[in-house]
Amino acid sequence: MIFADLGLSNELLKAVEEAGYSEPTPIQAQAIPPVLMMKDLIGIAQTGTGKTASFVLPMIDILAQGRSRARMPRSLILEPTRELAAQVAENFEKYGKYHKLSMALLIGGVSMGDQIKALEKGVDVLIATPGRLMDLFERGNILLTGCGLLVIDEADRMLDMGFIPDIESICTKLPANRQTLLFSATMPPPIKKLADKFLTNPKSIEVARPATASSNIAQWLVKVDSRKKREKLRHLLKAENVTSAVIFCNRKSTVRELNKSMQRHGFASGEIHGDIDQSARIAELERFRKGEVNILVASDVAARGLDIKGVSHVFNFDAPWHPDDYVHRIGRTGRAGAKGTAYTFVTSDDGEAIDNIQKLIGTKINWLDMGADEARAAGDTVAVSEKAVKKSRNRKGEKAGADKDKVASDNPAKSDSDDIAGKEKRGKDRRDTRERNDDRREDERGPRRHPDVDGTLEDGAWNGPVPAFLSVGFNADNDGEDA
Repeated sequence: MIFADLGLSNELLKAVEEAGYSEPTPIQAQAIPPVLMMKDLIGIAQTGTGKTASFVLPMIDILAQGRSRARMPRSLILEPTRELAAQVAENFEKYGKYHKLSMALLIGGVSMGDQIKALEKGVDVLIATPGRLMDLFERGNILLTGCGLLVIDEADRMLDMGFIPDIESICTKLPANRQTLLFSATMPPPIKKLADKFLTNPKSIEVARPATASSNIAQWLVKVDSRKKREKLRHLLKAENVTSAVIFCNRKSTVRELNKSMQRHGFASGEIHGDIDQSARIAELERFRKGEVNILVASDVAARGLDIKGVSHVFNFDAPWHPDDYVHRIGRTGRAGAKGTAYTFVTSDDGEAIDNIQKLIGTKINWLDMGADEARAAGDTVAVSEKAVKKSRNRKGEKAGADKDKVASDNPAKSDSDDIAGKEKRGKDRRDTRERNDDRREDERGPRRHPDVDGTLEDGAWNGPVPAFLSVGFNADNDGEDA
């Protein structure tokens, strides 16, 4: 099948061809025809499947007829984060180059005055995060009564971020006779309830089992001491053929400190998290896209939907708190048919999180035998199960115990004072080892301040060119959508 078989206009097909695409992905092939027929739609697809184009392309043709009015957008796309909203806007610019459609982007971190001016001119497509949209609506700067097409994108992420009440409120302000499209990587019960309430006889499309990871991604669990995470990370980065990598952390403070550590050790790294303003995030993602930095340390603000091409590896420096986030994190690699590798560091406190992840994706993730790195560097892949590791340790322990018994039997006259002296010496050796380890950590981290819970120190876009409509002043506004 080719795009011409889907019923798109010649102008749109030309733009798609110029963007370098000839064949639609499964979600695009199944979603575009019913959307063009003005049907409601539920699309379940894992990340990296071309979901955004599956609603952007038909929307452009649907909106080609008609004209916009001041403060009354003709269509609305809701996104959970600024980055996703900006990425959808880029798609509209790229594919709508031969259509005269107006567009506005309502996100936090951007001047509200400029956004209000864009709305007053009238827009065909309004792309917004729920917080900023509700803010402008309550101020009387926008009317939704003329909106005939609603897209709720990344619905499961909306649920995680607490936006479902806002979405329900927004839906009640839209015309009852409208077309609604809902896209999500997973379909938890609250999202199913939302769909049942606000969609009319929707066509359901599922191109992958909910919460599955791409088969193109090799997944590994790495057992690690919480105090040696950075050392293990550097070891893997050097041992693997890492062309570009995204490293995910659970806390913003961890992102900051890990990025500093990476740079001190000579890695070309950057960082993005919720405390960085929108302009800085876009600039950092652009540096990563261009290869000025090949390692991006990030919080979950970058986990969903961002199409960062060519990422060879994903590292979960922290095991994600929510199992759904695991699927989205590792989905930054293995995109568009490419192969990828994902490593998840597992400490003694992460057992429950890993169990929940494996239950969600319906498969066991192999454990990486860190003692076989040289073999892996030669091209061999070595995986061991946690059970095998325990058996190996038990065998070693039994052998050590047997050796100890043999030594004791060979020295029957050994005195209690000798045992005491030996224990004192071993205790001193352990203290010396701890002190040396503390010195190494001190050297890596710099002067200690107030360590965070995870042992780090507390201190105080997306892929593609920046479209013209983003060339506006930035201020300190932050509606908290992706903090």
